[in-house]
Amino acid sequence: MDFALTNEQEMVVDTVRTFVERELVPHEEEVERQGDVSPDLVARIRDRSLEAGIYAANMPAEFGGGGLDNLTMALVDRAFGWTQYALHYVVARPSNILLACTGDQVEEYLLPTIRGERVDCLAMSEPGAGSDVRGMSCRAVRDGDDYVVNGTKHFISHADLADYTILFAATGEEDTPRGPKKLITSFLVDHDTPGLEVAPGYNSVSNRGYHNLILNFDDCRVPASKVLGEEHRGFEVANEWLGATRLQVAAVCLGRADRALSVALEWAASREQFGQKIGKFQGVSFKLADMRTRMVEAELMTYRAAWLMDRGAMSDGDAAMAKLSSTEMIQFVSDEAIQILGGMGLMDELPLERIWRDARVDRIWDGTSEIQRHIVSREMLRPLGG
Repeated sequence: MDFALTNEQEMVVDTVRTFVERELVPHEEEVERQGDVSPDLVARIRDRSLEAGIYAANMPAEFGGGGLDNLTMALVDRAFGWTQYALHYVVARPSNILLACTGDQVEEYLLPTIRGERVDCLAMSEPGAGSDVRGMSCRAVRDGDDYVVNGTKHFISHADLADYTILFAATGEEDTPRGPKKLITSFLVDHDTPGLEVAPGYNSVSNRGYHNLILNFDDCRVPASKVLGEEHRGFEVANEWLGATRLQVAAVCLGRADRALSVALEWAASREQFGQKIGKFQGVSFKLADMRTRMVEAELMTYRAAWLMDRGAMSDGDAAMAKLSSTEMIQFVSDEAIQILGGMGLMDELPLERIWRDARVDRIWDGTSEIQRHIVSREMLRPLGG
């Protein structure tokens, strides 16, 4: 097996790393202190990333995107993972769900989003429906040429930066051997649509400056022309997105681990106690070895899944294992890095306490670790009738 990067991949990664160091890292303290990325900074980062050719790098070249394959995107996301999520998410990676756009939707949503003129967000989670997506109570009822939407969505990431939402709502029900099952449809909903309120969300310990919001729908009328994909086939649309976003989370965790390990290594190689560098003590050196081992395990699993996805061969279990291994790895690595630095590891003069806090959400969003294990085990048992 050839693990070497191509010349193009090396060039892309170098471009992103340079961008992160020059355009994003200098603003980390400001974002942590203010808990926000100012509109002026959002605009500047977006403009600079468009100039650098790394905006919407995941979208097909024929639509004006970067046209990068999934493996190269994993390398890009790892490079972005060096800094805060709130900063690097401004360099948008539009949801590939938008590739389901047809007709006027292409000019109204897909192309402007790739050009950086519009920003999307995705609304699936509800106060009463997290991992159980089919338990959602937000409903869209057909009324003539419109759907009337009622319900609430929460934990809607960066809805404050977005001007439209990719909404998933129940539009019907079907009988199955295991009882009634809700049918889900996806919609494109502009944020200025009457009946839609974009409300402040919750204060989170993870990812300061990257806000979650609440969307309240009160007799919100959405034209039938805004259905994304087919009615009642929203899960088919969502499945195109879930694999890619789980790989994104996994790759970003690799980048966070790179930074945490770099801080721990520098400290271990320079800090002296009892007359010698602490890296010479087995209690520290073994931690470093375990951290690196866990990182390489997660790296291989993530890159393997991305490689399979490029060949149309990635299963749900492959993506689940990548996310599971990387998100649990970063929690371990960030915690061990703090242990190596001792009290200084928890001080905000260094990035470790932020990485430690930010890593906590990774085992929850885009499917909890328990859900990932369920996906993997179900994939193993299903061929045996289990």
